[in-house]
Amino acid sequence: MNVFDFSATTLDGKPMDLNAYRGKVLLVVNTASACGFTPQYKGLEELHRQYGERGLVVMGFPCNQFGKQEPGTEAEIGAFCEKNYGVSFPMFAKVDVNGDGAHPLFKHLKGEKPGVLGLESIKWNFTKFLVGRDGEVVKRYAPQTAPGEIAGDIEKLLAQ
Repeated sequence: MNVFDFSATTLDGKPMDLNAYRGKVLLVVNTASACGFTPQYKGLEELHRQYGERGLVVMGFPCNQFGKQEPGTEAEIGAFCEKNYGVSFPMFAKVDVNGDGAHPLFKHLKGEKPGVLGLESIKWNFTKFLVGRDGEVVKRYAPQTAPGEIAGDIEKLLAQ
């Protein structure tokens, strides 16, 4: 299996087969609107605008599992992201990333690229997974890794 074998629900409630992104480089991020890392939306949007035409797709998955920092509805999340950060990359419906109810995509991402000490669980909002054009998970980044720090890795994948 690879990332393109999964599906998710968009922020506006539509099912999305991730196979639609086959051949693209993906940056999958669990997001939150009331987190100390929330300003990373700006950097994620910058990556999306800088590399989108070359094949990068940033994908935001709101999650309320960490400090209840994403309490809003999908409509509120979308309005917040657009108003405050001009987010134009695909946003998806709120998901769990850990536990029995974790979204299957995140179970796969964590299994492919465990975190520190081999632990699969996601520790906080804005954990990022970089996925190659073939759907394989290439790298996992900690929440404190700024989006701009990932640009070099993105460029390498886009050049392949």
